[in-house]
Amino acid sequence: MTATPFATRLDGPAPEVEVTRDMLRRGVWGAPVLVGVCAAIWGGSGALSSAFAIALVMFNFALSAGIIAWTSRISLAVLMGAVLFGYLMRLGIIFFAVFLVHKMGWVSLPALGTSIIVTHLGLLIWELRFVSMSLAYPGLKPTKRN
Repeated sequence: MTATPFATRLDGPAPEVEVTRDMLRRGVWGAPVLVGVCAAIWGGSGALSSAFAIALVMFNFALSAGIIAWTSRISLAVLMGAVLFGYLMRLGIIFFAVFLVHKMGWVSLPALGTSIIVTHLGLLIWELRFVSMSLAYPGLKPTKRN
């Protein structure tokens, strides 16, 4: 009996979790720089807005990896649907989070928007240097051992 793509599930390690964990670790190191730049430009409200945006983006990446890792163990069809609708859900979460805080006194909308965009793109571009583009090593590139 042959397996169909809709019934096939993926077993084994979850490279998306490993990559996301590495990305979040790098984000923690890079966050003070972005918060500092926003503080210098927009003051205290810029720093708080930037910190909120960074936390929101990191939650977004972690949720994305969790959805993929969880649904890939069920079936590829569930994975495809979860990726599509999970993306829409995560966009909605970001929209809702920004909508909830946009009129609060501690929020600087330019700092918030800039930090969301810079953090998303910055972490993805930064992580490209560390991701293996080989099926032999899915996920992060192997480290060189002496």
